[in-house]
Formats: sequence, structure tokens, C-alpha cells
Amino acid sequence: MLENLLNLVRENAGDAIVNNPAIPNHRNEEAIMEASNSIAGGLQNMLGGGGLTDVLKLFGNKGGDLNSNPVTQNLSGGVIQNLMNKFGLDQGAASNIAGGLLPSVLQSLVQKTNDPNDSSFDIQGIFNSLSGGRTGGLDVQGMLGKVTSGGLDRDGDGDTDLQDLTAAFSGGGKGSGVLDTLKGLLN
Repeated sequence: MLENLLNLVRENAGDAIVNNPAIPNHRNEEAIMEASNSIAGGLQNMLGGGGLTDVLKLFGNKGGDLNSNPVTQNLSGGVIQNLMNKFGLDQGAASNIAGGLLPSVLQSLVQKTNDPNDSSFDIQGIFNSLSGGRTGGLDVQGMLGKVTSGGLDRDGDGDTDLQDLTAAFSGGGKGSGVLDTLKGLLN
């Protein structure tokens, strides 16, 4: 997954990095790698820090305008900070790079993930890679379907949040939960 993400960033790095005078030509590949690592690390941090629903919505194409999407904004901050630290860029130059690169990379990532004819990315593989394999037993595609269809909105308030996920695991709201199913298997 990380190699494919690096290639995706490389494909979209034209004006943002390669043709950008703020990044010396001999450091283009280094900037591409830094942006790729920042994106992967940012997604990993979001998954580990309670941003599962936002990431799922991004991949379910429920994010709307990518520039205002919470995932894009979160990743942008990381890319900007890392470019400033690594290349000594000012905030404006680093922001221009992130703004010119992230929406196109994320749009391509979402399209490739949702394209059944493109095997370079799949949602299960992305989540397994970002979680260090901890999502191997989860049906991420099924979760994605529930988030995009509103099926995880257990409390009926119009959004999917921690209360809904807690209800899904504990059996609150609609139907039995994952924890109830596991208890039934163990008893």
C-alpha cells in the first residue's frame, strides 16, 4: 500500500513539487517521499485517534468537497508541518504545496479504491496497512457501506459518531452488537 501511495503522490506532484521553485530539483524525490509518508502517517493517526468515521466517509465519497473534508484538513496540517521542518519552507510555501497536492492525491486514492477494475488499492488492504494488521478480522468494506448508507447511525441523530459505534459494538440501538455476538460464541 505504501509503495502504491508513493507512486500516486509522484503522479500528482507536478506543479505542487516538481515544478515548484520552493523545492530544489535535486530534492523533488525527497519532498515526494515526505508528502507520501505524511499522508500515510496522518491517516494512521486519524484511525488510531477516533477518526474512523471521517476516513470511511472519505473513501465512501461522502466527504463532499475534498478541500473542506476533515481528513484533508488534518492531513494538510501534517504535510505542511513536515515540509516546513524538513525543507525550511515558510508556512505559505508549504501550504501551497499541500493545497496543490493533497486534493488530487486523495481524489485519485478514493477513485482507485472504489474502482473494481483497479487492484492497486483496496479498502481492506489500506486499513490493514494503516492499522498494522489489526483490522484484518473486520469487514471494512461492510463498515464502509454502513457509514455511507447511514446504517451505523444507531441513535438516529443523522450522523455516525462514537455513540453510534459504541451502540454497534454493545448491541444498543438496532439489533445485537458485535460484543453480544462474541459473548454468545464464548458461552
